[in-house]
Amino acid sequence: MLAHSDETDDSHSASQSHPGCAVVPAALAAGELFGIDGVRFLRSVTLGYDVGPRMTIAMGGVEFRTNSHRSTHSIAGVFGAAAAAASAARLDARQMRWVLDYTAQQSSGIAAWQRDTDHIEKAFVFGGMSARNGVSAALLVHAGWNGVDDILSGTDNYFLAYAPAAEPARLVEKLGERYEITNTDIKKWTVGSPIQAPLDAVEAIRRKHPFEAEQVQRVTVRMAPSVASVVDNREMPDICLQHMIAVMLLDKTASFKAAHDKPRMQDARVLAQRAKVQLTSDPSLQKLLPVRVADVEIALADGTRMTERVEAVRGTPRNPMSRAEVIDKCRDLVVPVLGSERFAQLSDAVLAIENMANVRTLGALLRT
Repeated sequence: MLAHSDETDDSHSASQSHPGCAVVPAALAAGELFGIDGVRFLRSVTLGYDVGPRMTIAMGGVEFRTNSHRSTHSIAGVFGAAAAAASAARLDARQMRWVLDYTAQQSSGIAAWQRDTDHIEKAFVFGGMSARNGVSAALLVHAGWNGVDDILSGTDNYFLAYAPAAEPARLVEKLGERYEITNTDIKKWTVGSPIQAPLDAVEAIRRKHPFEAEQVQRVTVRMAPSVASVVDNREMPDICLQHMIAVMLLDKTASFKAAHDKPRMQDARVLAQRAKVQLTSDPSLQKLLPVRVADVEIALADGTRMTERVEAVRGTPRNPMSRAEVIDKCRDLVVPVLGSERFAQLSDAVLAIENMANVRTLGALLRT
């Protein structure tokens, strides 16, 4: 649940899911139980990213989510977690079929999580519930349970029950050739996904034309209507576009601490900058979804107008972060909790994980 609750996890656009918050904890939990090495851990995680997102891609992605009111995030999460845990348990091909069967029986989640204002239920649906159910499916089969050999076809199969219009062939489309883990976004900023592009734009404008917050007269952000509604004047700082733009103007960055400092939402300096931010819904940008394009204009008091359009958010496959940027983000997240020395050990271990003899080493480094 923690993996998703603070807007630090990854996302996969085509499947409408956040695979990492279910897949990685499941692989780590099963990996510690079975004492797997780093290579097996990588294989388990990679398999989870292929199985989970492919399920909801086959079901129809965003169209399925919109029309069914089910949560693609939990569906992809539970199948991904189950595959990862089953790989860590070294189950054979037939046992993997049974794992899919028990996973299908536990597949659940409705899109009502969008009404969760504190991300507690949302984190449970995306991460906690999905990881728990996926690991349970793998452990049941490892303990000797059998089941239906192919839950994805035949009488009363999973797709007939959940998505009759699904395209099952997409489950294996370019399998072994296209790895979904490489199609996953890693956020640069620890805020809601729709806010990524506007923050990128402000940073880019400031890099080209340095300015101070006091010089700004107005900031206009244009986004697709369905995207703008997610982050328009929300109660949580990391999901509120107006607040995070104000923070970015003042701090010249958007740290994890700033994005989770709720009392600062009432700070007079922040409120003064927030009053300058105007969010506009632009129907023309709706047509570009699932790519979340944002147009930002900053007007200074001296009459200067600066604009930036972001079509490929930093951290997406089209504009990936460098290794140094990923490490910097992790440092911002980890050092306040575990300290600099432990962060250095953890970073070194993760970047050389293929040499790790037992992933229990990784688990130990993650604990306080």
